[in-house]
Amino acid sequence: MTTATPRTLAEELRNRSDRGLTGLLRTRPDLLNPVPGDLTQLATRAGTRASVVRAVERLDTFALQTAEALAVAPDPCPYGTLAALMTGDAGDAGNAAVAAALPGAVAVLRAQALVWGPDDRLRLVRTARELLTPSAARPSPTGLGPTVAEATAGMSPGRLQEILAAAGLPATHDPVSAVAALTALFADRSRMAALLESAPAEAAAVLDKLLWGPPYGVVTDRPAAHLRWLLDRGLLLPAGARNVVLPREAALHLRAGRAHRAPEPAPPALAPTTARDPQLVDNAAAGQAFTALATVEELLKEWDLGGPPVLRAGGLSIRDLKRTAVALDTTEPLAAFWLELAYAAGLIASDGEADERYAATPAAEDWLQLPDHERWAALVAAWLPATRTPGVVGTADPKGRALAALGPHLDRSPAPEVRHRVLTLLATLPPGTSVPEPALLARLRWERPLRAAAPAGRSPASPSPVPSSSPADAPDAPTATDDLRSRLAQWTLAEAELLGVTGRAALAAHGRALIGLDPNAAPPSTDPAPEATAPETPGPTPLTPAEATASAARAAALLAPLLPEPLDHVLLQADLTAVAPGPLRRPLAEALDVLADVESKGGATVYRFTPASVRRALDAGRSAAELQEFLTTHSRTPVPQPLAYLVDDVARKHGRLRIGAATAYVRCDDDALLSEILADRRAAALRLRRLAPTVLAAQSSPDQLLDGLRAMGYAPAAESAAGDVLVARADSYRTPPRTTPTPVPDGPPPPDRTLLEAAVRAIRAGDLAATAERKPAATPAHPSTPALRADSPAPGALPRTTSAETLATMQAAVLTGSPVWIGYVNADGAASQRVIAPVRVEGGYVTAYDHTSDEVRTYPLHRITGVAELADDAV
Repeated sequence: MTTATPRTLAEELRNRSDRGLTGLLRTRPDLLNPVPGDLTQLATRAGTRASVVRAVERLDTFALQTAEALAVAPDPCPYGTLAALMTGDAGDAGNAAVAAALPGAVAVLRAQALVWGPDDRLRLVRTARELLTPSAARPSPTGLGPTVAEATAGMSPGRLQEILAAAGLPATHDPVSAVAALTALFADRSRMAALLESAPAEAAAVLDKLLWGPPYGVVTDRPAAHLRWLLDRGLLLPAGARNVVLPREAALHLRAGRAHRAPEPAPPALAPTTARDPQLVDNAAAGQAFTALATVEELLKEWDLGGPPVLRAGGLSIRDLKRTAVALDTTEPLAAFWLELAYAAGLIASDGEADERYAATPAAEDWLQLPDHERWAALVAAWLPATRTPGVVGTADPKGRALAALGPHLDRSPAPEVRHRVLTLLATLPPGTSVPEPALLARLRWERPLRAAAPAGRSPASPSPVPSSSPADAPDAPTATDDLRSRLAQWTLAEAELLGVTGRAALAAHGRALIGLDPNAAPPSTDPAPEATAPETPGPTPLTPAEATASAARAAALLAPLLPEPLDHVLLQADLTAVAPGPLRRPLAEALDVLADVESKGGATVYRFTPASVRRALDAGRSAAELQEFLTTHSRTPVPQPLAYLVDDVARKHGRLRIGAATAYVRCDDDALLSEILADRRAAALRLRRLAPTVLAAQSSPDQLLDGLRAMGYAPAAESAAGDVLVARADSYRTPPRTTPTPVPDGPPPPDRTLLEAAVRAIRAGDLAATAERKPAATPAHPSTPALRADSPAPGALPRTTSAETLATMQAAVLTGSPVWIGYVNADGAASQRVIAPVRVEGGYVTAYDHTSDEVRTYPLHRITGVAELADDAV
């Protein structure tokens, strides 16, 4: 391993420890697809535009500001120059904080392979410099313009000499020295101060307006005297036909050497905080978790016989969403959330039929039978890694169409990362502590700042006139993506409260377990360390679906004791109501839903008994005696006399009339009752006629006849062709088995430790094979021993030897125990280079320890294209 000053990024990576390479691959997982063959390939891939853009977007504010300062600094940049750009000339407390945090920011950039080189020669990777270097089409977030050399490129030598003369500088013999003299003037604090003292007041005002960017402006064909003064001395240089720009060196002098107006070395504090009793928070979260279960259960009950149809473009119509919201007694946005949650958990889906509609899935039946805490775990395990975002329902897609609940185009890849980060930040607070939403959003923006291409209302291609321009802070201008991240964070806070992950805006104990933290441990700190050595592992990363399931199970175990115990009784009242003072056991709740109507919900549920609800229970096959026994068994109060009379009265009438298919008929043993029906004017629409003293015929269907007689106040029962009473039980409708929606990840998933360790070993071995020093060709000791070819391959070139040379070298390596470098072609024709230590050669195969794969393997000799010995210190 070399210790000399690296000349390339690949050489610097070669000097890193395995732990350092592991940290790089963990923070930039896109570099692993596929695994690089050696460190040169890794360095090349780390410098590609797509990879650099992804890495830059994941920098925090201060690391990004450091990279932006390096982009406008000389290349290479000494650490002192970078520190001057970040702190300026002033020596206040803020600059002290910047100076203290700067080594850590440089270490972060170095760890992510965005900066390399020693401290006296820091180099920003070329692609990152191109991304962050300012231009007329892409202003820098620092607000700095081009250098004097860049701005004067193409300017006539005569004009350069005029500028030198007006600035009080001696004439030069060529444009290069003229540019150097003007640059030196702007960088000289004392001379520049003297020059600006003679500037007109209006000129100083123009410089102040351009100082923090954008540095571009427009002048007329006949600029005013104060603008001419600036143009004559090079303080404004041409940037087009009528455009001018403030050169970088002059701006840095006016800024006291600072690249940024307000460096942010520390993240915004999560304050002010509100502390509550942790047990109170846990209980509030548990209550909300139980409400969430009841809401999803109500949704499944609503769609038990089949849900609404699927739109042709996919999803739920606005009308059906409104109906679902009314059924759940909630708003449409919240109804969309519960629908998407049930869909993500695999509880509802489309049936896939010709007339496609939504319905509960077979998995919903299994979910309903689980204990409450396990049902909650299934919901949050689906919510945590989900990329489908119900918050965007109702907004317009790129084609201007409204996005529908359960429809396509709802995936937002940053959602899991934002969701996990919000919960992690809440976990850094003491138990029971909450923080205002604006403070949380400010912290998230600091951690993932996104730069605007240009300040709002101003185009770099056509700058504002200099006299009316005003400063703008491009880094602070929000972008659409930044707004999405803020909205994702707001939705996360609301959804976590709905699911009972938080209580009263504070993270509950089971919420900490949900994101993989020990609820009894001290809150973790997420503030970046100010020391010079950056951590080699990144901060918390979103959980995979498998990890989310495991952590949800641990969280559910903590939640279980906090959930209310289901009751097996109700309180019957004389006003034909029953009060359930808490959640009921499932069989009791299902029976009451048939026997009574829900009148109100809340902490206690009120059921009301009506003739129609009692008849519904009788239609379901219950007898009057069974209903009386059910009420007596499950009531803590005596059955009120009005309720007992209601059940007996409805049961007495129920089934006296029998309806079958004639088209339809009515039969009754009481011919007086049939005469009463025939005499009723309301029966005219049924077109009844008497066939016998106890039988009436109707010219309507049995269902219409049932509904008509019930509307008249009777309680008929349907019968089969054999004369038996038909029990009216609605069959549940279920979709075929369905898989849950797959999240759309934001880039490749974070690799696990096993993959990282194997990748680092493979890269090291491949790099060793590509760069190891070969032994020079030797003269054979015996005439029968073939000599190695004199044209030993250069590092990185595939060796080529004859079969005899390969066999002789392998046999010699077995005897000496030395490693060799081989070129190998596998059965698919793919060529590779490997470093192996031969153990045995026989039968046309060589058995060797492969340093590349870190295992003992057997290679056919005929597939080895060449072999070369390695120097003694190569491995």
